[in-house]
Amino acid sequence: MQKRDELKRILDASRRIVFFGGAGVSAASGIPDFRSDSGLYARDFEGLDPEMILSVSFFYLDPETFFRFYRQMLLHPEAKPNSCHRYLYTLEKEDRLRGIVTQNVDGLHQAAGNIRVYELHGSVHENVCMDCGERYDMMWMLHSAGIPRCERCGGVVKPGIVLYGESLNPYTCMGADREISQCDTLLIAGTSLQVEPAASFLHSFRGSHLLVINRDATPADDMAELVLREDLEQVMSFLEKN
Repeated sequence: MQKRDELKRILDASRRIVFFGGAGVSAASGIPDFRSDSGLYARDFEGLDPEMILSVSFFYLDPETFFRFYRQMLLHPEAKPNSCHRYLYTLEKEDRLRGIVTQNVDGLHQAAGNIRVYELHGSVHENVCMDCGERYDMMWMLHSAGIPRCERCGGVVKPGIVLYGESLNPYTCMGADREISQCDTLLIAGTSLQVEPAASFLHSFRGSHLLVINRDATPADDMAELVLREDLEQVMSFLEKN
């Protein structure tokens, strides 16, 4: 409990907080992570490597398999915000959270009410026709069949997530980098910081307090003022109630 109390003390005193989160943030909402022993990449899909399926080359090579995987494994309409999402919304309402930089694509931060969200890897809620630019939401994609076709022009509707082999959105990156470079407290949680270029945003931090909550070791641990190797949901539930 001593580390949790110290975490709360630092956050309570901070006025410019940025939260940097990964798949562990949404685990308590029933969305599996990617790289753990029970994560998405530990399974195969129709005999194929999920990490390979989520590449832009596979999207063009075998779109039917890609979309079967996408609908079954990445769309979770039943997922609801958990204590982490709710606590961050409280911080934003207090105008102390300057931004959420997330590697997640599930949109749960926005579902909790947050506005200042930088989705580095895109969102399952933004699906765009590759021909005319018409946009479709997650439920439309979930209930489409085969290769989804635009109702307006018949073009292929591509998921709004960043696939392996694609670049991150430069404007999202600029915003995330700006907030991290200007914050006094950077809270990293639910991510092992193994994915580039997202993990490189850590190098922009110039503030006073670097905090890490993650069950496994991260490259940020040696630089952090405080490291909690605990269950994120339990820590955030503690912060939410205190």
